[in-house]
Amino acid sequence: MNVLDWYWVFVVFAFGACWGSFLNVCIYRIPAELSVVKPRSRCPTCMTDLAWKDNIPIFGWIFLGGKCRYCKAPVSARYPSIELLTALLFTAVWLVYPYQLIVLPYSLLIFGLILGSMVDFDEMWIPDRVTIGGEIVGPILSFLIPAMHGADSHVGGLIQSLIGLAVGFGSLYLVSVLGKLILKKDAMGFGDVKLMGCLGAFLGWESIIFIVFISSLLGTMVGVTFIAIGKKELSSKIPFGPYISLAAIIWMLGGWRLWDMYCEWMRAAAV
Repeated sequence: MNVLDWYWVFVVFAFGACWGSFLNVCIYRIPAELSVVKPRSRCPTCMTDLAWKDNIPIFGWIFLGGKCRYCKAPVSARYPSIELLTALLFTAVWLVYPYQLIVLPYSLLIFGLILGSMVDFDEMWIPDRVTIGGEIVGPILSFLIPAMHGADSHVGGLIQSLIGLAVGFGSLYLVSVLGKLILKKDAMGFGDVKLMGCLGAFLGWESIIFIVFISSLLGTMVGVTFIAIGKKELSSKIPFGPYISLAAIIWMLGGWRLWDMYCEWMRAAAV
């Protein structure tokens, strides 16, 4: 990497950290049905408006020692962690697709996935502005940036996106219906179904099998572990959205290459 490459890595990392700071606002305010624009950020304990130097992503928390400047109440390490996570994932996308326009929609999708995952962890539901919003924005961006689906034309990109949306939504909806018939209760939240439609719109129908398989594997492993150590019971509800999101991020960061290798191996084994 030359100096210019390192410059852009720094810019993307800083850009991601700033969006991570905004994510913290969204994660806190959206479930509470509050505006994400007004009022300005404030201490949740003493309600004092924060100065700009207190809001510097990642470093603001470090400089203050993890405490509010005014009331000295502890500030959760989750805030800088989300900022750092967002910055790292934005940077990872840039490193995988350097100087490519696809970085923009993928970064937007990662923003939405982190938002949806954190709300799902806290509240056991995924905001419609992530799922339905993604189902609307995904086809629009696919038309504008057909490279998202490897298409040669704008119309081709749109068609691939709509196919992906239908396959993603339809496949998980079918799983939800069958699970309810077999288990006699809701086996999956409808937010997960809408989230899969959003991912199909952004990533194409080819990603759906990979995401369903990997997310199911991850969710099963974590669920069994929690049950084994007594943190959960067999009947406990476990948010599935974060595992879907993680599988989608793995796909974006090169999981599609692993899937291609697996498909090639299966074809060779069948000959």
